[in-house]
Amino acid sequence: MPAKSQGHDTRYVKMQKNNCFVCGMNNPGGMRLKFILNEERQTFVCRFRLSKRYTGPPGHCHGGIIASILDDAMGKVNKLHHVVALTREMTVEYLKPVPLHKPLRVEGREIKVRGRTHVNAAEILNDKDEVLARSHGLFIAIDPEKMFAKYVER
Repeated sequence: MPAKSQGHDTRYVKMQKNNCFVCGMNNPGGMRLKFILNEERQTFVCRFRLSKRYTGPPGHCHGGIIASILDDAMGKVNKLHHVVALTREMTVEYLKPVPLHKPLRVEGREIKVRGRTHVNAAEILNDKDEVLARSHGLFIAIDPEKMFAKYVER
């Protein structure tokens, strides 16, 4: 049964192309990160390395890129409920510098859902499982048919 909320259907809507900067395969200038559902843990996980293109401090990632990756990881979690939910607010804790050219992992997970409100969290970890950055976000489920009408495949 599709997820219903506030009288409208919030199931995921297939867009013509995914041009998302972080995960869009159709964005030639994007990061093209691939998230995979860990069904046992109900988390979305992506393993990646950052190139010098994402430099902030020398040898390390720019804070805005870190926030973008965390936002996308949290946003993926809403798929567990078959909804499109947009970020209302998020906080980021930058715990340690995120290095370039090293193996990294980001994981997004659900904290709670109440009506249209989804609260999620995410972490970026290094290959020693040290948390380098973490976030907490509030997402609001929307009616994608209304919001994205001109972008939806027909």
